[in-house]
Amino acid sequence: MAITAQEIEALLREGFPDGQVTVQGNDGQHYAAEVIDASFKGKNRVQQQRAVYAALKGKMDGSAGELHALALTTKAPS
Repeated sequence: MAITAQEIEALLREGFPDGQVTVQGNDGQHYAAEVIDASFKGKNRVQQQRAVYAALKGKMDGSAGELHALALTTKAPS
């Protein structure tokens, strides 16, 4: 079952309600997302990306996941 960019964006906005979230892609498998959120301040890239994956609530979990590939950019606001 494929996931849409709108579904990904909704999950990320739920996880980062005060953040800036942008999701691009429309082939049902490959997407790019940018998440800018104050909670990332002082965290390294791996910690930031883990927070994003947690917000996706298992949608990227292994071969059973609905989301195949996500190019991810994360940062704290300047």
